[in-house]
Amino acid sequence: MKPLSPNSPCPCGNGLKYKKCCRPYHLGKRAPDALILMKSRYSAYAAGDAQYIIRTTHPECPEYDTDQKRWKESILQFSRSTHFVRLTILEYLPGDKEAFVTFQADFGEGVLREKSRFLNVNGQWLYRSGEFH
Repeated sequence: MKPLSPNSPCPCGNGLKYKKCCRPYHLGKRAPDALILMKSRYSAYAAGDAQYIIRTTHPECPEYDTDQKRWKESILQFSRSTHFVRLTILEYLPGDKEAFVTFQADFGEGVLREKSRFLNVNGQWLYRSGEFH
């Protein structure tokens, strides 16, 4: 997988270049809300940025793996083997400490619908869990 160019359209689909959209979050800027975190995580998967996925996952998340090397390889394998076509936000339920984003991710291999739960921990939004729909 070749790195995503900063001048490429952002995978989250908002119409901006990657460098003006999700890349600043991948480089360390905190997402201001759960919706932005959701979009930036999708873009991180598309870009193969496993460290961002790991960094923005709550430790109590079922996918959280204390073996970070193994977890990183698993994320990279998913990113390499998946064709990311489109992200569609179906519903956003904001909150101060907890928020929910329901989305549809279209892949070349099929469609994923999920209602994701995010928690705000000391000013940082983290992915906590998701229910498939």
